[in-house]
Amino acid sequence: MRRKPFLGGLLAAAGAPSAVRAANSPADLIVTAGAIYTSEEQRPKVEAFAARDGRFIFAGSLAGAMALRGAGTTVLQFPDATVLPGLVDAHIHLTNVGLDLAEVDLTHLRSFEEVVARAAAAAATSHDAWIQGHGWDQNLWPGRAFPTHERLSAAIPDTPVALTRIDGHAVLANARAMAVAGITVSTQDPPGGRIVRDSAGNPTGVFVDGAESLIYDKIPPPTHEQLVRATRAAIIECNRFGLTAVGEPGTNDAVLAAHVELLRRDEYTIRNYAMLSDDAKLIAAHLQSGPLEGAYGGRLWVRAIKMYADGALGSRGAALLQPYSDDPSNSGLIVTPQPHIEAVTEMAIRHGFQAAVHAIGDRGNRTVLDAYEAALRRTGAGADARLRIEHVQTLSPQDVPRLARLGIIPSMQTTHQISDMGWAEARLGPQRILGAYAWRSLLNTGVLIANGTDAPVEAVNTLRTFHAAISRQNEANEPPGGWYPEQRMTRHEALASMTIWAARANFQERIIGSIAPDKHADFVVMDGDWMTIPPQEIMETKILATYFGGNRVYSA
Repeated sequence: MRRKPFLGGLLAAAGAPSAVRAANSPADLIVTAGAIYTSEEQRPKVEAFAARDGRFIFAGSLAGAMALRGAGTTVLQFPDATVLPGLVDAHIHLTNVGLDLAEVDLTHLRSFEEVVARAAAAAATSHDAWIQGHGWDQNLWPGRAFPTHERLSAAIPDTPVALTRIDGHAVLANARAMAVAGITVSTQDPPGGRIVRDSAGNPTGVFVDGAESLIYDKIPPPTHEQLVRATRAAIIECNRFGLTAVGEPGTNDAVLAAHVELLRRDEYTIRNYAMLSDDAKLIAAHLQSGPLEGAYGGRLWVRAIKMYADGALGSRGAALLQPYSDDPSNSGLIVTPQPHIEAVTEMAIRHGFQAAVHAIGDRGNRTVLDAYEAALRRTGAGADARLRIEHVQTLSPQDVPRLARLGIIPSMQTTHQISDMGWAEARLGPQRILGAYAWRSLLNTGVLIANGTDAPVEAVNTLRTFHAAISRQNEANEPPGGWYPEQRMTRHEALASMTIWAARANFQERIIGSIAPDKHADFVVMDGDWMTIPPQEIMETKILATYFGGNRVYSA
């Protein structure tokens, strides 16, 4: 994306949230419900709660809440509904969710022919310089092979086309796009990337991981106005699914400028823990100004740096210790060398920032663990550095206990398991699959999992996140009994992973993540009780309302 001027002064002026007034004054809001789950260990369920000035001031008995009622207090009663804390998505590409809403949607298509037809239909009415789409997945097609560009190029010969794979780690380009990018048979694979080629060495149109930039660098970046619209649309979508806080990996100053505009317009009904992209100039500027925490009334943080260790499993770019079971000549890609991860992590720790690294394969995860261990040793930082690994999809058995020992937070997305289970074992084989999507194995070591969606890779759908966590089944409640069900979370763990544990991963557990005094009054009203209904009914529940700072921001 096009870089904007550094926002240090702009952000620093935002300020921090004010303190809550004395708890014995009348409440602005009192809420009762059929069930209220707090995500507080000591008091996981209460009868009612009260809020004032956008913060919870009481959570407990109905009598205790009503004792705070005054002449101007609003009392909301939901006798047939369930209330949860505002949900937290620890890993969601917020702005990209909005940008993708304006692209050609290729998700869930069952053949390459359908992909071509949908892209061609969009091109027929588009006046854009490029046709962009997202969401194709060759694992859903007959044969499960990567596509080649010929049919796409024949259908759309004159306009460059770039169609991103579901995981964001591969892009399909037509002939015109490759011509614009100057791609020929002699173009070399860039570091950490692969140009997929046919038997004669000709590019097929698919560019994996580091090679994606050969195409993306030629696409005009979104304008500031487009980023503002996209961010607003994404926030509305998040609120619709009960999300009141997110962690957004991979932000830059252009994205942050769009956020700031919405914040100043008071159109920002979410709490965003922004993670900077791994760009040397961007990082240096923000390290100089220092971490930003809770600016604009507790709605914006900038205090983390996001890196990539490897690619994705679906595109066979995830780095494995041994070759892919279904591609014996390929062990995946390390896209960022270990010394760089070590150096950036050490620099982040010394400046009060957090490091977070995308790692999916067992070699990718080991690379990050080794880098983190070295950085922690050199800095003397303890567990409260809260270093994160994003995804943690495949671990070698000897690496499972290392996260707890080093105090590293696994930031995992339970819906990846149900999306990948149809082909993941073919990639990994019967032994390695035992260390994949291994939530229970990790929880048993004492770590806390920060859950999320990784949207737009997956849908912004918290129902799906919770259901996958406790059942390891898809939306159709398949397979019967769940896929490797011994790795399931309990319901209380699943809720914690979507609230207080995710908040902790973002250094926010003192102000959000549970219904407790002094925290922001963010909560969700639902028509069903996730903690008691049969798992097969979870996907049928509905979010009735989302409240942000005590104000309703979504209503069904």
